[in-house]
Amino acid sequence: MHDIEPYFKWRDYYVASEDQRSPFYGRRYDEFTFRNRIYNYFIHPQWDYFGSSTIYMKILFVDYEQQAAIIELIGEWNDAINNDIMFIKREIVDLLQGQGIYKYIITCEQVLNFHSSDDSYYEEWYEDVNDEKGWICFIDLLEHVRDEMKTVQIHHYVNWGEHFDALQWKSQKPDQLIKMVDNFILGKQALLG
Repeated sequence: MHDIEPYFKWRDYYVASEDQRSPFYGRRYDEFTFRNRIYNYFIHPQWDYFGSSTIYMKILFVDYEQQAAIIELIGEWNDAINNDIMFIKREIVDLLQGQGIYKYIITCEQVLNFHSSDDSYYEEWYEDVNDEKGWICFIDLLEHVRDEMKTVQIHHYVNWGEHFDALQWKSQKPDQLIKMVDNFILGKQALLG
């Protein structure tokens, strides 16, 4: 796992450690010292610790005008033991919402397992963004992770599915990805509506 880096090709557009409004503003990275680990496995030093011992993240892009953020995760999402969603909500999302961010794309291709608890933080997050016409979207979920998330009905609060997994997000510019997801969700809501 130590050689899996966060997606870095958007660094020309955004760097969280250089954004004064980011929860990771001012963070310094040592490319040669591996300190963070998930269980017994060291992970690349570019991943950001935010309170969880089993999942790390990288804020890849924030657009304050579009009120959107793209976040990449790595590790084991464990709500059952570590209450990881609480850390995501309280330590990251609440701070970003304080800066006007209400649209969230969470890339999950490096989330290897999911262990569920209740859905209260997901429901709270959904209500917070829905009040501002925002949304939450998970892309690139592994099938077994998606299946486990379905068991606790998270799909009532989060958009995901084959359409989102097929976006090939790494071949897009970040603002294009946000617009694509936004248009699809708005179109889906209009059909339901």
